[in-house]
Amino acid sequence: SLLISDLTHEELSLLIMEMINLDFNGRLSMAIEIFRGNHPKRFLHQLVSSQLDMDRLDYLNRDSFFTGVAEGVIGYDRIIKMLSVRNNELVVESKGIYSIEKFLISRRLMYWQVYLHKTVLSAEQLLVKIIKRAKEISKGRKILSAPALSYFLESNFEKKDLQSNEEMVPRFADLDDTDVITSIKMWRSDEDFILSWLSTHLLERKLYRIELRNSPFSRQDILEKKHLLKNLATINDADLHYFIFTDSTSNHAYSPLSGKINILFKDDSMKDIAEASDLLNIRVLEDPVVKYYLCSPKEVG
Repeated sequence: SLLISDLTHEELSLLIMEMINLDFNGRLSMAIEIFRGNHPKRFLHQLVSSQLDMDRLDYLNRDSFFTGVAEGVIGYDRIIKMLSVRNNELVVESKGIYSIEKFLISRRLMYWQVYLHKTVLSAEQLLVKIIKRAKEISKGRKILSAPALSYFLESNFEKKDLQSNEEMVPRFADLDDTDVITSIKMWRSDEDFILSWLSTHLLERKLYRIELRNSPFSRQDILEKKHLLKNLATINDADLHYFIFTDSTSNHAYSPLSGKINILFKDDSMKDIAEASDLLNIRVLEDPVVKYYLCSPKEVG
């Protein structure tokens, strides 16, 4: 998390559930045990968090609808009908194998066409740089921002602070997109050139130019971009990373190490989908795909 160091989405979700559980006098205790994977019926946790959980079945169809990317549409209703339980584990009946194959392929396509699309990466990185710059400035002076966001900008909170600060989780839950966008609109006029430039470019959708490769960018690639930028604007070397930087992103549509999708056959035997499928590309989906990207202002070219 940018606002609370070393805190993951799952850890924050658990903290919120535990707070709600106190208000509900322990009535969420079973749900929390399922979420943690500590419930005796392990398949319940698999329904919540696994390679074939209900969240994944839901968001592929929903995101496909809202983005217009038809490849994400899957027959989730048939998959659900084909689910069964053997040895306390979630399995899929063999007649549903083709639906699972389509689910995995659709997930891969949606990641590279939507979730990790270069425009999405560019916008996300620009937003990250804005928040990092705002936090950097907040160390020396107060900047205008929504109160819900100011609370986190003005302090360097870490995960360990959650134990002593009962305000943090409720305040984080109170923070939403409106607070962030409102603050960015204020920062567009901030006296700091970098914060103002970044904020203006996000609001006007002048995103970073982003180049994707299958191999890392060289130091020379980055230096050339930085040299071009310095010819266009007076920027300290220490601040060039806000404008020109490289990173990588990866995805694998199927990760059996995080829990296999087991296919149940009529003779009561089970096989991992990668072994049961007659499609070669299902096995290929186990390997993570890594892409490297270089971001720079479009003005640099």
